Amino acid sequence: MTSKESELIFNEGSIKRRNTTILVVGGCGFIGSHLINRLMKEGNEVICVDNCYSGSKKNISKWIHHINFEFIRHDVTKPLFVEVDQIYHLACRASPIFYQKNPIKTVKTGVIGTINMCGLAKRLGARLLLTSTSEVYGDPEQHPQTEEYWGHVNPIGIRSCYDKSKRMGETICFEYMRRHVKIRVARIFNTYGPRMLENDGRVVSNFIVQA
Repeated sequence: MTSKESELIFNEGSIKRRNTTILVVGGCGFIGSHLINRLMKEGNEVICVDNCYSGSKKNISKWIHHINFEFIRHDVTKPLFVEVDQIYHLACRASPIFYQKNPIKTVKTGVIGTINMCGLAKRLGARLLLTSTSEVYGDPEQHPQTEEYWGHVNPIGIRSCYDKSKRMGETICFEYMRRHVKIRVARIFNTYGPRMLENDGRVVSNFIVQA
């Protein structure tokens, strides 16, 4: 059954509503694994996709044998063929330590990976959420930044592989949205909490380690 089929299925003489099937790309990461916990507890069917470069499979280990959960080790820069209703695209190396280690791969994940996920959403008629970042503002000349602010970004600096790939990811999403794909973008700022790596390299973990 695909996402385009009716959400009502016939089962042993009664009509039952089909569970929502949700794809979480980057689900083994710090934020993705918490999202999966929430989605699973709500009774959804969840497919977690991750290449485990910066995420860890242990973050989703509690769900591995659950009937409504599936884990696929896969790189988002390669085409993915699944049938889902919603897509959460969290795949990226958000930590400076990780994204500067392999900047070309960071760009590919942000650009090619987002093209693949938007294409999948279009084919399925699925809703997609892209997790973007405050880094799209670069070194802002405006404080605080509003969503209407376009930013001040260095296109050739060592952080550009992340900043610009996220900006391009947003561009890709909004072009698909103009073609009637259901797209949402969330710019995330300095999130922290359980399962965050102590050597993550972002401001909160740095403060804690230095203290």
